[in-house]
Amino acid sequence: MKYLIIGLGNYGSVLVEELSALGHEVVGVDSNELAVDRLKDYMAMSYIMDATDEQALASLPLKTIDIGIVAVGENFGASVRLVALLKQHKIPHIYARAVDHIHQGVLEAFGIERILTPEQDAARLLVQCLELGVNVETFKIDEEHYIFKFNIPSVLEGKQLQHWDIEEKHQLRIVSIVRSHTIWNNLDVSVLSHSVAQQYPEDMALEKGDQIVCYGKYTDFMRYWHGLTAE
Repeated sequence: MKYLIIGLGNYGSVLVEELSALGHEVVGVDSNELAVDRLKDYMAMSYIMDATDEQALASLPLKTIDIGIVAVGENFGASVRLVALLKQHKIPHIYARAVDHIHQGVLEAFGIERILTPEQDAARLLVQCLELGVNVETFKIDEEHYIFKFNIPSVLEGKQLQHWDIEEKHQLRIVSIVRSHTIWNNLDVSVLSHSVAQQYPEDMALEKGDQIVCYGKYTDFMRYWHGLTAE
């Protein structure tokens, strides 16, 4: 894939480094010469320019770009203009960073593929880490619904599914149960191997080390988790 990253600040620079490490071709643009120079070894092509200048932007290899990412955030006007210009040049997929709800609302009007909210996402992840600890992983589906994967606490060990009220009482649907097994590798060292249970009858008892994957509302899970860990 060939990516165009406009804006090589803290956010854009991480995108450049990570995409490059994954083997993608990256074209980077920024008006700051130092920012471009710092990342030049990660990029297939780099440009020092004001990309909001329509003629300057048109000089880029836009016809070969698969995904354009507007990583500019703080300059509201520049961000909106850049998205409009990329739309005008018919970039197949456009992502743009938004710093607040007003910015996000304006970008939504363009109908671009994805709006990035790194500051909000980072804050949300921090709250989840503080509230849930390291034993829960989350994947956001929409503003209300998430997929959760968590290591069962000791209070659930030995409990049969038919006596567990996660679905009926808390409206959290079990997606799968991940069970760990100790195996010995070719160096004769014990390691944990994980397998996903394809079927889980009601009399199946949860074991130490099991992980549960479930789906439901974030508020329902938080209420359930706090009640569970308080037992």
